[in-house]
Amino acid sequence: MAMAMGALFLYIPLFLVLYLLTKHFLHNIRNLPPTPFPSLPILGHLHLLNKPIYRALYNISNRYGPVVFLRLGSRSVLIVSSASAAEECLTKNDIIFANRPRLLLSKCFGYNNTNLVWSSYGDIWRNLRRICTVEILSTHRLHMLSVVRFEEVRSLIQRLLKRENQVVNMKHVFFDLSFNLMLRMIVGKRFYGDDVDDVEEAKLFRELQAKSSHLSGKSNMGDFIPLMSWLGFDSTLEKEMMDCQNGRDALMQSLIEQHRRRRIVEIDDSFRDGRKKTLIEVLLELQESEPEQYNDETIRGLMLMLVAGTETSGSIMEWALSLLLNHPEILKKAQIEIDNQVGNQRPIEESDMARLPYLRGIINETLRMYPPAPLLVPHESSQDCSVGGYHVPRGTMLYINIWAIQNDPKIWAHPKEFDPDRFNDVESEKYKFNLMPFGLGRRGCPGEGLGLRMIGLVLGSLIQCFEWERPTEELVDLTEGIAITMPKAQNLHAKCRPRPMIVNILPQAKSSPAR
Repeated sequence: MAMAMGALFLYIPLFLVLYLLTKHFLHNIRNLPPTPFPSLPILGHLHLLNKPIYRALYNISNRYGPVVFLRLGSRSVLIVSSASAAEECLTKNDIIFANRPRLLLSKCFGYNNTNLVWSSYGDIWRNLRRICTVEILSTHRLHMLSVVRFEEVRSLIQRLLKRENQVVNMKHVFFDLSFNLMLRMIVGKRFYGDDVDDVEEAKLFRELQAKSSHLSGKSNMGDFIPLMSWLGFDSTLEKEMMDCQNGRDALMQSLIEQHRRRRIVEIDDSFRDGRKKTLIEVLLELQESEPEQYNDETIRGLMLMLVAGTETSGSIMEWALSLLLNHPEILKKAQIEIDNQVGNQRPIEESDMARLPYLRGIINETLRMYPPAPLLVPHESSQDCSVGGYHVPRGTMLYINIWAIQNDPKIWAHPKEFDPDRFNDVESEKYKFNLMPFGLGRRGCPGEGLGLRMIGLVLGSLIQCFEWERPTEELVDLTEGIAITMPKAQNLHAKCRPRPMIVNILPQAKSSPAR
């Protein structure tokens, strides 16, 4: 018996060594991209993924190269960390990598992989993309809704005036503003802050949104080790996600029904001619002529998609103001540009952004250093292809490490320095795949245009109307939080004083001239 046990302890390590060596040999024979050794049985390389994951993948790429092959449980995963490899994936192999992997998140929050973000390339995706780009987020539609964004920013300025020289939690300010901007465009209501339209409805929305954000950031091992799903290890998380999604769905359906009733009794011509239509109203009008293309589930999915992307806009604003507070000379330069180009007799407008290259540079530099999604939403290959001269099998999940590309010292001189001047020629093609915080190609973020309009208007208005300073002499802490997005670890707190010209923008304001 003792001899048998001794032999067992001898053969098990020997078997594991032979297993690992055989896998590594076969990996090289197939011309797969470089991979860390060893890949453990069952786990693969999951043990290497410390948080934040984009930094862990950056460290792996620094050692093995810009194109790396990982085994995450049972899944084959390609990690791309260079602009040239990303370009190859999103141009030459664009259609091949246009699919999405099936994950618990996409099942529960993506209508079983059938919404715009999570559906794979095909007729469903093409129809949703057309609706989004032609009907919801077209230049014409965004212009029609610009008055809503202007009103919300004006309301923000009025609220900040009441907090003159007080320490303000700007994270909360940007969070509430971003959601109210989006929700007023979608449903015509405010759900955040003191001035909400329906207290109980707003409370329910906020609870569901907070829960969905929390659940979206949870990792699920069952996505990579199916045995864990079969054994029910992810059943609790799945139930929580489905309960949350059902709640969001029911609330959005209630808002759709409210719009239906409103359309029946609405007699205001200023509403009917489109100047004040909400996005739900637009889609309900289209539903009347094409009910199959614009069914209620499609409308709910598109609206929830817009809501889901809203939090990142507030995060970008918070990062931008944090950087400006740590670099007051850059803040002053942006202020001078706005004064020279816009003047002090009217508020900044979205159309002014074309004449404010330095402000655009500040936004681009913020997006470069702190991209809202450091890892793009994963893609999946629909057939075999090659990337960087390596073979990539069908069904491989693709992660593009945007953070690594946008902080690559081979592309960006002194990448850790905040330098908006590096974007003096931002329109140049040379930045195309070096700077892609919203992704590129057919799966690029459809809300990029709206997001940039919101960020530019808000940031420009705050710079134009107020003098800003840190609450203490200490620099703003720029530590990154851990999430699927890139929030600040510490909320931004700041103090503001109205500039003398604010009386021209808000005549009722009693300005306290900045000293």
